[in-house]
Amino acid sequence: MTESSRPIRTRYAPSPTGDPHIGNIRSALFSWAYARANGGQFLLRIEDTDRNRLVETSVGAIMESLRWLGIDWDEGPDIGGPHAPYFQSQRLPLYRKAAETLMDRGRAYRCFCTAERLDQLRAAQAAAKRPPGYDGLCRALSRDESEARARREPYVIRFAMDREGQTVLHDIIRGDVVFENSLQDDFVMLKSDGYPTYHLALIVDDTEMEITHCIRGDEWISSAPKHIQLYEALGWEPPGWAHLPLILGPDHKKLSKRSGDTAVLDYRDKGYLPEAMVNFLALLGWSLDDHTSILGAGELKRHFDLARVVPNPAVFDIERLNHLNGHYIRAMDDGRWEATITEWCARQLPESVKRPIDPDIVKSVAPLLKERVSRLDEIAGMVEFLFGYEAPEYELDALTERVGGDAEVALKAVDGALVALDAIPQERWDRDAIEAAIRGMEATLGMKLRKFVPVLYVAEMGRPQGIPLFDSLELLGRERTLQRLRTARARLG
Repeated sequence: MTESSRPIRTRYAPSPTGDPHIGNIRSALFSWAYARANGGQFLLRIEDTDRNRLVETSVGAIMESLRWLGIDWDEGPDIGGPHAPYFQSQRLPLYRKAAETLMDRGRAYRCFCTAERLDQLRAAQAAAKRPPGYDGLCRALSRDESEARARREPYVIRFAMDREGQTVLHDIIRGDVVFENSLQDDFVMLKSDGYPTYHLALIVDDTEMEITHCIRGDEWISSAPKHIQLYEALGWEPPGWAHLPLILGPDHKKLSKRSGDTAVLDYRDKGYLPEAMVNFLALLGWSLDDHTSILGAGELKRHFDLARVVPNPAVFDIERLNHLNGHYIRAMDDGRWEATITEWCARQLPESVKRPIDPDIVKSVAPLLKERVSRLDEIAGMVEFLFGYEAPEYELDALTERVGGDAEVALKAVDGALVALDAIPQERWDRDAIEAAIRGMEATLGMKLRKFVPVLYVAEMGRPQGIPLFDSLELLGRERTLQRLRTARARLG
């Protein structure tokens, strides 16, 4: 298709069969960004024709995912629009009309084959090592016989594919992709329950909703001949096709739940920021230029184009996402950061911690956390030690793990810290005095700071590392610091 002079209109049309995943939402982001960059409109349409796989909560999760990422829509099931309704299950007469038009033109026919016959056909094709596909048995039925049988037998409507020559997909990203028509089969486009398959509903809805560009994952390339021939048979103008690159896991295999293809809202719940996720998804197959790695939704809306989408697979690198998330955490202003800490502490700290969360503690610890957190779900574990008299619970082995399991070395470190810190009077209890006292232990213990300091982290925080020790002990105060060391000593001794 040549570039259309029509106003740009794109859509995101998910099936409500579960929460949207990374690849699915990447298609939504690119479609939205293309429309916004070109002053066009972006639609949300729910393709709910697969009634057996519907998940009741899925539509809400789809909208929540989009809103979390800042992807807004101009028409959709919640806000309406001139092309309503936006649920395919409410548009069945449109699909029936298109199917009847195709039958009248000789490009579709009723198929009365039973599930048993189709199973036998597939088994025979597999045994003969032939590609699976419908053999066209009902294509030869006369119109009179078809109509007579339709009055007494269930049937589906199949599209009669052109089996000669070639079908060419003119793809904006990949160039021309050629398909041999002899390898195509007549697919079901209207099921016996009156619901369309994806293939028919897509063409009817995209045409009726004036969609100019169909931006979707490369898994739909194999379906392109069906869609192109449907457009031709109906005499409708097709959209511009753009099939996005595959997303691979770090092992360069197809992305799976294990390698990152989980629900987008799971990333929110794990503590990723929406701006980090948008930045990350935008660079899965597209780039602004050869050097920009940090870009927000505003830049994406201004500069996105399909010309810089590459056909080569993109790699889902979780370390890259963590890096971006850390960047956006550090870019937060103080007010938002303190509110974020409060939110995640309230959400994840044990019930024993008093609510509301102490704002003075949050304000004091906020600067220490900002440089050390890459995900928001790390916050609560790093600050839990500040909200009780004793350290959070820990296994005895934690005190000795970082010193090779040597309880004697751990005991020396705890005793040395008790002596050194007890010597600091209350009025001089600050970071500098604490640092001087603990660094002075190197000489008295005859070991480097890095050797014994994990023991002190566990004694004070319940974990072998965290926010800086000297700052932490200043926040804890003299009494709690010494008490926790005495508790650790009792456990070791």
